[in-house]
Amino acid sequence: MTRTYLDHNATMPLRPEARAAMIAAMDVVGNPSSVHAEGRAAKALIERARAQVASAFGAEGADIVFTSGATEAAALACKGRDLHGAAIEHDAVAAWVDDTLPVAESGQVAVPAPSASVLQLANSETGMLQSLPDGLAVVDATQAFGKIPVFFDEMGAQMALISAHKLGGPKGVGALVIRRGTELAAQIRGGGQEMGRRSGTENVIGIAGFGAAAEAAARDVADGAWARVDEFRNILENALVAAAKNTIFVGIGAARLPNTLCFSSPGWKGETQVMQMDLAGFAISAGSACSSGKAKASRVLGAMGYDDITAGSAIRVSLGLETTETDVLRFADAWLEKEQKFRARAA
Repeated sequence: MTRTYLDHNATMPLRPEARAAMIAAMDVVGNPSSVHAEGRAAKALIERARAQVASAFGAEGADIVFTSGATEAAALACKGRDLHGAAIEHDAVAAWVDDTLPVAESGQVAVPAPSASVLQLANSETGMLQSLPDGLAVVDATQAFGKIPVFFDEMGAQMALISAHKLGGPKGVGALVIRRGTELAAQIRGGGQEMGRRSGTENVIGIAGFGAAAEAAARDVADGAWARVDEFRNILENALVAAAKNTIFVGIGAARLPNTLCFSSPGWKGETQVMQMDLAGFAISAGSACSSGKAKASRVLGAMGYDDITAGSAIRVSLGLETTETDVLRFADAWLEKEQKFRARAA
């Protein structure tokens, strides 16, 4: 069976640039904290990657602290601080903040106190983009970075969360981007690596891959590579809208990531759709990958005012740079066939 991967918001395929950088880093034997030549060579790989990530993220005026991923970066940024968030935030952020920020039916979040608030730039489930107020405490840029132009130095935020595997780097590495002068207590203490903010021997191989992937991703964004993805997403959306009259499409007409389509066929459980499409050869998801496998309604759609049945029937299709028009049309045909069978059984 031909497999078609349409779950890029969960993780993107490893970029060849990242693979090459990681393979080269495997031959560097030194500990980056050692002062001898081998240690300095390992440290140089980390600093090269730090510069690559800073340049790609428009964060030359900030500190890049490498972590095990955006989840750890969120804990480092948020733990021990009294921060406000919204119910549409990713679980990694929601674990550390309250959900008092109101969410409109449009998905937009009102932020009355930016300096004490966290906000997700691009929602991982719906792809919908937020307008960022100046002076935010933390911006979750995990889904946006690598798909749309994002420049930390222009945000005015104190900190931002990013992750390697969302833009074609390796899994298990991310970063907290910190505006210089921002006070931050280390959560992992020890040898004082990463400017004293995150102790522990650095993941040199993963960090090298992150830097290379970030550089390549920024180049793709600058070259307009995601415009073609946006075109294919719209082709898929139009095909489904025309044929699936009982289906609710989230975010049509709103500012969204170019690759993301979220929709609900009420009564047809999202997890069931994921399994049926998997058997048909398509990888999609029901909500965020970090909460997949849990048979519950989407917290994001619930916060936007959708009822539990609708929120529990939502799926997410997220395209990548390698996705073709043939891929999306094949998916549309396969999904519509399953949807028609579901409606016939439910009648």
